[in-house]
Amino acid sequence: MHALRPIRRPVPLAVTPLSRGMIGRTVLALAAFLTVTLFTLPLMAAGTTLRLRGDVTARGDTLSFGDLVEGAPADLAARALFRAPALGAVGTIQARRIIEAAAALGLTGIETGGRLQVTVQRAARRVGATEIEAALKRALETGYGLDPKSLSVRLDGDAPMLLAPLDLDGQAAAVDITYDPRTRRVAGLVVLGERQASLRVAGVAVETREVAVLTRSLNRGEAIASADLTVERRPRDGVPNDVQGAPTLVVGQVAQRPLSAGAVLRSGDVAPPDLVARGDSVAIVFETPGVSLSLRGIANESGRIGASVSVTNAASKKVLQAVVIAPGRVSVGPAPQPQPILQASAAP
Repeated sequence: MHALRPIRRPVPLAVTPLSRGMIGRTVLALAAFLTVTLFTLPLMAAGTTLRLRGDVTARGDTLSFGDLVEGAPADLAARALFRAPALGAVGTIQARRIIEAAAALGLTGIETGGRLQVTVQRAARRVGATEIEAALKRALETGYGLDPKSLSVRLDGDAPMLLAPLDLDGQAAAVDITYDPRTRRVAGLVVLGERQASLRVAGVAVETREVAVLTRSLNRGEAIASADLTVERRPRDGVPNDVQGAPTLVVGQVAQRPLSAGAVLRSGDVAPPDLVARGDSVAIVFETPGVSLSLRGIANESGRIGASVSVTNAASKKVLQAVVIAPGRVSVGPAPQPQPILQASAAP
C-alpha cells in the first residue's frame, strides 16, 4: 500500500515576457511543422504505401518515378529518374539506386519486397521481313513498273528487323531505291514516319508465277478433284513453260501417268477423260444442212472430246472414222462439230 502524500499548495508561476527573437523562432518552427504535416497527411489519410514495382516495360526514352514505384505522389510520379534501354533491349536498375533517388525527392520507406533490382524492357514496334519485302515491292512498282504480284524479294543475310518507337504506327516505306534489271539486285532504305526509324536493306527481286501443285498422289487414269490441288508461287526461272497455273482448268481431267504429291502439274500430266470407251455402244450421227441421221454402232477404240476414233456400224458392219462429240456420241460427215458444252457437263 502506497503512503498517501499530503496535498501541497500550488506555487505561483513566474511569467517572463517573450522577446522578439523568441517569437520569430517560434513562428518558423510552426511553419516547418505545418509544411511537413500538409505534405504527409494526404499520404497518411489515403493509406498510401510506396512499393517498388517488379518488371517494368518502358514506352519512352526515360523512366519516371511512377514507372518504378507504386503509390508515387501525383506531383512526383512524372519525374524522370533513369534513361530507358535501347529499343527492344532489356536492362536492370539496382533497387538501392531507386531508393536513393526517392530519398533525394524527400520520400523514404519504400517497400522493396526483397527485390535487389528491377528489370526494364524497352517496348518497340518490330517491322519484320514480310513488311520490309512489301515496302520494297511497292517501291519497285512505282519506280520501275514491276508487277508486285509476280515478285518475291529475297533479302540478304538473316531476317532483318526494323525497331521503332510504338507511336510510329504508319506503313513502312522504301526510299532511295536502286534496281539493276540485269542482276535483279535491289537495295533501299526502309523508313517509318519522316525517317524517324530506318533500316538499309538489299536483296534480289525474283519473278514468280502461279503453279498448280498436287496435294496427294494420283494413279494413272484417276480424276483430279479441286481438293487435290493447291496454288503456289514459284520462281519463274525454275519452272517449265508448260506448267499448269489455273487449277480450275484441270479439275475433272485424269492423270496420264502416276503423279506424286507435291509435284507441279504440267500440261502433259493430265488430259480430259475419255467420253467413249472401246467396246461401248455409241450413237453415230451424220449431219449436213437439211439432213440429220443417227444410227447405232460399236466403238473400236477409246477417245476424249474431239478425238478421232473408229466405229463399226451395227447394221452394216462397216467400219467408219468418227469424231467424239459427247459422251457415247460420235459424228461422221464432212465437218463434224464437237460439242464442248456436253463435255463440260459430263466431266464430273
